[in-house]
Amino acid sequence: MFHSIEDVLGFIESNEISIIDLRYIDLIGRWHHISLPASGAVDLFENGVPFDSSSIPGFRNVDCGDMNLVPIISTGFPDPYCELPTFAFICKIVESDNGDGVSADPRSLLERAVDLLKKKHDADSLWLPELEFYLFDSANYGTGKAFGFFDFESGESTPEESGFVHPPTGGYHSSMPMDKGAELRSEVVKTAEDLGIPIRYHHHEVGAFGQQEIEMLLAPPLIAADNVMRLKHLIRMAAFRRGMVATFMPMPLFGEPGSGMHFHQFLTRDSKSLFWDADGSYSHMSKMGLSYIAGILEHAPSLVGITNPSTNSYRRLKSGIEAPTKRFFGLADRSASVRIPKYDDNPNLKRFEFRPPDATCNPYLAIAAQLLAGLDGIDRDLDPTKMGFGPFDNDVHRLQEKKERLENIPTNLEEALTALDSDKGYLVSDGVFDDEIIARHIKLARIRAADVAMYPSPREIELYFDI
Repeated sequence: MFHSIEDVLGFIESNEISIIDLRYIDLIGRWHHISLPASGAVDLFENGVPFDSSSIPGFRNVDCGDMNLVPIISTGFPDPYCELPTFAFICKIVESDNGDGVSADPRSLLERAVDLLKKKHDADSLWLPELEFYLFDSANYGTGKAFGFFDFESGESTPEESGFVHPPTGGYHSSMPMDKGAELRSEVVKTAEDLGIPIRYHHHEVGAFGQQEIEMLLAPPLIAADNVMRLKHLIRMAAFRRGMVATFMPMPLFGEPGSGMHFHQFLTRDSKSLFWDADGSYSHMSKMGLSYIAGILEHAPSLVGITNPSTNSYRRLKSGIEAPTKRFFGLADRSASVRIPKYDDNPNLKRFEFRPPDATCNPYLAIAAQLLAGLDGIDRDLDPTKMGFGPFDNDVHRLQEKKERLENIPTNLEEALTALDSDKGYLVSDGVFDDEIIARHIKLARIRAADVAMYPSPREIELYFDI
């Protein structure tokens, strides 16, 4: 939106902006923010704002916690959900004493991955995240020593309000009045486009209890990750304003479809997809594109340790609920971990999507990790067919013989983290990730997993209370 500090200062003055809001992401993937009066804008852009990073997951210990937030001018946007005129910026994190970038800053890490792609292949990449979520009328939950519960309510699951409900798993592309989230999604899409976030479409998803999808358009890696964070914020705030609750949990409900965040991706040069080959033996995919896919599938067990970093992620990644659980690729096959869409089969947009990820991931780390896995496949000239990864163009869940030969992606978080710990060479070899970042990520994920494991679940009580 802006190209210079002068542009920003002029906008703040002419639009009578009261508050500047600085936002940054922790290693887990949550946004944090600090707000300043707009009168301090000049000093802000010259020096940044110091903060104590020791309180932020994934950064420093208390003995060395001082860092600075420096707003990235091009990311500025007016926040429509603040009462006072507020302009927000996504920030990079730098050392307080010398201004050097902090290696553990997720956005800076993705910048390093982008630079590596340019250095190795003189190429860029484009990414399209599909953001799925559930919209509830209310969400109550809690745990304690003597209780544990959750209670989600959706007007789409009972006919009392409108007389219209979805049949089980019958929400896909449903129309109003069954689709009670349509107006909210339209509001979010209009707001997003006003803020410069290009949207492809929105619709009701399969889940009958209020599952939604908003799909963005292709964007470069940093912008795509920024847009994921901004769009999640807009969705949450639009729901909050309407007295509703949005969650991006992969599997908030038993027996209902899970919510993923599939990543469409391809490498590009001179506005052409490097994954396109008019003479390609399979779906016009180039040799480079197939090697990239092979890298993704070879490293999938460790990759999902980053793209699926929650215990809840693996409640979605189970067979039988339209989720990718096997390491193979196919043409338009939604049971594949890697799917090559039949549409956009042309030199400009030839791509694939990696389907396991979900929105509990840190999008900067997730995009960087996928890119590095794909580049490793290119560097090593991997062939996915020779490696047994397909292509398979039938529903493998119905073909038992093939299914038994296919390799699984991890079925639980600990399995994924163990794979990440042992298979991280492709992440650290060129200095994009380092051992410390990965160790912190694994430690934080294991702490949360151990915490979940300590609490009896309501279902456990039902099954074992009377034995």
